[in-house]
Amino acid sequence: MNSLSETIAAIATPLGEGGLAVLRVSGPEALVVADKVFVPVGKSSLKSSAATSHTIHYGRVERDGRFVDEVLVAVLRAPRTFTREDTVEFSCHGGLLPAKLVLDALLAAGARLAAPGEFTQRAFLNGRLDLAQAEAVADLIHARTELALTAAGEQLAGKLSQRINLLRDDLVKTLAHIEAHIDFPDEDIAPDTRGQLLARLERGIEFMDELLRTADEGQILRRGIRAAIIGRPNAGKSSLLNQLLGHDRAIVSPIAGTTRDTIEETANIRGLPVVFVDTAGLRESRDDIEREGIRRTRAMVAKAELILHVLDASEPISAEDEQFLAEFAGKKRIVVLNKADLPRAGDCKSPEHPNAISCLTGSGIEALKDAIKQLVWAGEIKAEMLQVMINSRHQDALQRARAATVRTAEALRTNRTLELVAMDLRIAVNAVGEIVGKTTTEDLLDSIFSQFCIGK
Repeated sequence: MNSLSETIAAIATPLGEGGLAVLRVSGPEALVVADKVFVPVGKSSLKSSAATSHTIHYGRVERDGRFVDEVLVAVLRAPRTFTREDTVEFSCHGGLLPAKLVLDALLAAGARLAAPGEFTQRAFLNGRLDLAQAEAVADLIHARTELALTAAGEQLAGKLSQRINLLRDDLVKTLAHIEAHIDFPDEDIAPDTRGQLLARLERGIEFMDELLRTADEGQILRRGIRAAIIGRPNAGKSSLLNQLLGHDRAIVSPIAGTTRDTIEETANIRGLPVVFVDTAGLRESRDDIEREGIRRTRAMVAKAELILHVLDASEPISAEDEQFLAEFAGKKRIVVLNKADLPRAGDCKSPEHPNAISCLTGSGIEALKDAIKQLVWAGEIKAEMLQVMINSRHQDALQRARAATVRTAEALRTNRTLELVAMDLRIAVNAVGEIVGKTTTEDLLDSIFSQFCIGK
């Protein structure tokens, strides 16, 4: 874990050309570092150390007396900052070089380059956010749909943390009661008291089950679901990808075998992020490149959580169609009949009542989106569900907490030694505490924050 005694700096906006770039400096010497590089311009502009909190000042950045860039400097004094440390933010001209030169000046003035996620890590260490809220910052940045953004916003606002803290408090109260009886072994737990403790444990188990049921939905909102578009050459796979995306992403050609490699793009399907993968056409081929494309198609199908199997409704179902329908029958899939604008071949019937669409006219595409959403996430997406969408780390912690709580209840119910009861309950309390960061290890924090971008 990096030291809070150091002052850190980083570019906080994406690299590349743009109107502005923002650099963030945070730590005990942030004002001193800023003073060394910032030259105020105008009567109302001040050095950072002389400025009041939450004010903006115009001037320029200099390094060794040489002009670097024209900037606006925002001075944010602790504790009313994201990190609860003194913070100075520099807005300079966008582009790789201006931002890099300003950053170099800040590093030469005594700041250290921030590690990935280190600003958010400091917000957690300084009590500005708990661990679940800190993870929500990354979810906000990576959100690809409004539903994902809403879920991340609810978590950042502390909705999940509030419920986790209530659960942990109940477990701690039960543990305290049991440990009190361990300290006074001559006093048995009264039957009605034992019943109350068991009832509290059962409520905790039920609540953990409720949260665990949100894990799959939470994963879908955060990372999306992978959907492979497969079928014979010229069935309309690339055209379907373009229709689902709403723009031309894949090359469409009447020449069979145009798609030789996989193409991935994310689309918002009824609020859910779906990663569509356009694949090479499935057929026997002597072309080495096309065979490699087909091999990759099969590998992609193995990874996909959903298949859109596209058939050409204007042609009879071939032996290859039958072969691949049977080969992928075990996967969650939707069979799509494309080219519904053309006369349909009499024997083009699918065993799965497929959606009939036309990629040329766009007919059936909206109904297909509905079918995808229903297959991925049955039922309505309610606002209260978005408040407690747990991630895989939360899921693992809750599963351990639930198992330990079940063991605790069983031990208490069968009058086992209270030391054994307390041991399992401590495991449950610590596992629940991991979610909000009340029990953490350095390795856990490093693992979480290393997934953030630099500057956040």
